[in-house]
Amino acid sequence: MIFSLKGKSVIVTGGGSGIGKAIALLFAEQGAHVCILEKNAEAASQTVDEITKAGGLGSSHSVDVANQFEVVSVINTIQLKEKRIDILVNSAGIAHIGKLGTTSELDFDRIFNVNVKGTYNSMFAVIRHMSEQKSGVILNLASVASIVGIADRFAYSMSKGAVASMTLSVAKDYIKDGIRCNCISPGRVHTPFVDGFIKANYPGKEEEMFDKLSKTQPIGRMAKPVEIAHLALYLCSDEASFVTGSDYPIDGGFIKLNT
Repeated sequence: MIFSLKGKSVIVTGGGSGIGKAIALLFAEQGAHVCILEKNAEAASQTVDEITKAGGLGSSHSVDVANQFEVVSVINTIQLKEKRIDILVNSAGIAHIGKLGTTSELDFDRIFNVNVKGTYNSMFAVIRHMSEQKSGVILNLASVASIVGIADRFAYSMSKGAVASMTLSVAKDYIKDGIRCNCISPGRVHTPFVDGFIKANYPGKEEEMFDKLSKTQPIGRMAKPVEIAHLALYLCSDEASFVTGSDYPIDGGFIKLNT
């Protein structure tokens, strides 16, 4: 089977919803044992239930990715049980709406702790294990906001720029240890966050705003989470064994066709 992950041990942060959930479900379908690290324990359990009902292997672990002690402890436990960690997907992340002058220090720290420190913590926890086994794949979720300027996304853009930079650094430093590290930069993706944002900020105009946001992608719609998962599957599979140190926009033409 092409893009098979059979027998591989995979960690997905933020696998309880959105893109992370889509990746967890697809990777399990392709034969991986998927370990979900997620602050929302109920959401993580629901994803695992879907995996097991479909005949796959999954487990959930309640973790705050911003807490290094928690992350390292859980990942060490996973490694002891699975004997190896083949793939790490850093999908956990939060959004923020605001420009520099409207971003409080509290907001800035919150975004940094989850999106930047959370990604660092997970990579920090797996890198020793991957180095010892002389193989491994790390995939980080960046954003088109790390590449082009987007209005009212100051803190979020900062965090995703850091994710992209960390990806390149890890790819460079660990290439001789057999570790590949790449990132994906999605455009707008139709997730529960988008629906919640529109409902909270544009009551009564949900359909109009959804259509407006969809059309910011030249392709005329938002991505589906599973479409991001398909690219993630390729990059984490053995078929992508020659790919490292790269960022892959998946944006419906947002970057190249809007400029």
